[in-house]
Amino acid sequence: MFAQRGRFIERSLRAVLSFINDAVLAETHAGRPGFLQARDPRVKIAASLILLAVAVTTKSFAALAGLYLIIALLVLCSRIGLGFFFARTWVFVPIFALAMVLPALFSFFSPGDVVGHVRIFALTLSVTRQGILGAALFVSRVAVCVSVAVLLALTTRHSALLRALRFLGVPQIYVMTMGMTYRYIHLFVEIVGDTFTAIRSRVGHAVAVPSGRRIVAWNIASLWHRSFDMHLQVHRAMIARGYRGEAVAARLFKTTRKDWMWLFAVAAVGYLLWTL
Repeated sequence: MFAQRGRFIERSLRAVLSFINDAVLAETHAGRPGFLQARDPRVKIAASLILLAVAVTTKSFAALAGLYLIIALLVLCSRIGLGFFFARTWVFVPIFALAMVLPALFSFFSPGDVVGHVRIFALTLSVTRQGILGAALFVSRVAVCVSVAVLLALTTRHSALLRALRFLGVPQIYVMTMGMTYRYIHLFVEIVGDTFTAIRSRVGHAVAVPSGRRIVAWNIASLWHRSFDMHLQVHRAMIARGYRGEAVAARLFKTTRKDWMWLFAVAAVGYLLWTL
């Protein structure tokens, strides 16, 4: 029984670590010779903000469908597999959106035309047409917004994305914090995986509950201590290399005519969809 539970925990942990590496830390798509990869990161952020603004403010399903079609075409032009992209986006949409809109389906929150009834224990709830439309609109908005954010992250290296945010006026402290957080996530994912492998090689799958608690507690304390020491070492290394509060980029951005044409096209199409 302990062995089966240990194997289940191992498979679950490795699946979580693999998902983090693939969905958050992978930059293989950002280095491909695609359409969005060749665009200036500052222009891509501006275009993404336009699409997000249209998705959040529109009340038209046709506009949201048009935005999603544009995103799908950009995915293909950027040489990203549609299956890979949809798997990354629709993992988050049901978890966050559907859980939030379920109460809006019922007449208690969305009064209107009743289309059906749902019985939960001794309570009977009425589902309204207005609630279904509102929930569908919310889920569609979330799907478009998540898709825009994921597409931007997949087609832009995180270092270039952070530098672009700095050019657009985001305070330096936020940019530095996001950059450090990204690097630490990558590092800690590797540390957690190596630690789990080391524990398994020494104690196997079957571990008594008190011993398992002591092992987990000791590794949590060790990881915190290592992260604190690493923070001090990284800061001292930055100071030794000339850091004085503002990171200096080794590669500067260059905006071309194609970038401006792309931004203008996104603004024009976004305005047309917003007026639907």
